Amino acid sequence: MNPLAIGKILILIIGLAFSTGDLAAKANDDLMEVEGPNVRVLRHQDGSRTRFTRTPDNRVLTKKKYSPNGILTMITIYRMDTNGNPIGCKIYDGRQQQCLFKVSYGYRRSDGQLVEERMFDARVKRTNPNNGKEQPVQRICYVYDGQGNRSAPIVFNLLPGKTFEQVFGVKSSALETNPFNE
Repeated sequence: MNPLAIGKILILIIGLAFSTGDLAAKANDDLMEVEGPNVRVLRHQDGSRTRFTRTPDNRVLTKKKYSPNGILTMITIYRMDTNGNPIGCKIYDGRQQQCLFKVSYGYRRSDGQLVEERMFDARVKRTNPNNGKEQPVQRICYVYDGQGNRSAPIVFNLLPGKTFEQVFGVKSSALETNPFNE
């Protein structure tokens, strides 16, 4: 299979991974179920579901997305800081055989607000020709108003031709809220 065809397939798969509305969608009649102290399941209106599992020490959060017919489509493994904020994640295909992306999250030191996400292609190392360092395929920045409300994502697509949202169907990989926060 040629690289362009593989890229198109991965774009379709990745669209399933990055659903920033997973938890925000609760307001749209999706249902969050508690299946124990370390498991939450979000059932979506379309019949699909997202299962969140955390380690007892709250340092790793695993998000598994299932299609309406129960097929595992995407796995995202978040590494969390002591405050329960993701510091990085790896996004895998549904069989967890190939890591597709790795993401790092940056927080403002003064108040701990998320200010940037950097998403790197885990299959191909893309280097900046000016400095030789690995270059993200996307950067997402956030600003906050005086009341602490976060802006819409400011997306910097570093893939030529289209915006990241056009390519992948979503703007961000960040957890909007942690499903284990009461």
